[in-house]
Amino acid sequence: MNAGATVVPGSIHAYLQVMLTPDELERYARHIVLHEVGGPGQAALGRARVLVIGAGGLGAPVLLYLAAAGVGTLAVIDDDVVSLSNLQRQVIHATPDVGMPKVESAAALIRRLNPHVAVEQHRARLTAENALDLIGRYDIVADGSDNFTTRYLVSDACYFARKPLVTAALGPFDGTLTTIRAHERGTDGKPNPTYRCLFPEPPPPGTVPACAEAGILGALAGVIGSMAALEVIREIVGFGEGLVGRLVMLDARAMRFETLRYGWDPENPLSGEQPTIRDLAAAAQTAAPGAAEATGEAEADDRLPSTKGAARAPRG
Repeated sequence: MNAGATVVPGSIHAYLQVMLTPDELERYARHIVLHEVGGPGQAALGRARVLVIGAGGLGAPVLLYLAAAGVGTLAVIDDDVVSLSNLQRQVIHATPDVGMPKVESAAALIRRLNPHVAVEQHRARLTAENALDLIGRYDIVADGSDNFTTRYLVSDACYFARKPLVTAALGPFDGTLTTIRAHERGTDGKPNPTYRCLFPEPPPPGTVPACAEAGILGALAGVIGSMAALEVIREIVGFGEGLVGRLVMLDARAMRFETLRYGWDPENPLSGEQPTIRDLAAAAQTAAPGAAEATGEAEADDRLPSTKGAARAPRG
């Protein structure tokens, strides 16, 4: 049954019992009483398969809140191990986990939090060779990666695999969040914008200081990561207005939110009128030439590149 389906009031209790076990009915009770979620929405969450890119500052709250929400299958890809400096913001890991692969540490906490969630671990680096196969196994992708090369790769792969993407990024005191459904068209008939419509190109290598050099406010990762989890839940259940074509920006110094609206760029190389990127091999060459490939935060940075033309779009 779809999330928007109608259930006869007199039969709703029996209907929920068929869908959910008594333990699940109690666990998700605060979701089920929400009209916008209800039993059908909770069932949709239970059927969903979500891939989270990175088990770091952003990936940690995304994984925790999606697990708590009852997402049926959570997958996480990360090739890094837990270090002591991670624990200031990567709340899915703990002191005894130092030295452990992040995917193992994350999976262990998810299982303790919600045994109904199936966890799939991918201790690997996302590459042009494995991205399509991996992303194709899941319904939606949440990108919490910490480097520009991976961010462009994920967005391009989601376009080719026709999968929705929720992508977030952090600076020392700022964060951003948007949703990409570039494989679909909007109500106006135009293609939805790609990540490359918003950020045409990454900054030159070496121009943006690494996280280890610039620092990052730990709680900020929790705020933006939780918002990313909320957007994934909204995409799965189908309530409200999504972030396609809208970039939410948080300035933590002023505690101010702004929304930047952006649209499809007919000159973008992925889905434009004359596309030049037709596979991930070509995409990888244009994403971030010479940029750091590692997922470790000492080598890479969480921040987004300049919006260039998108910065001229109206703010909502």
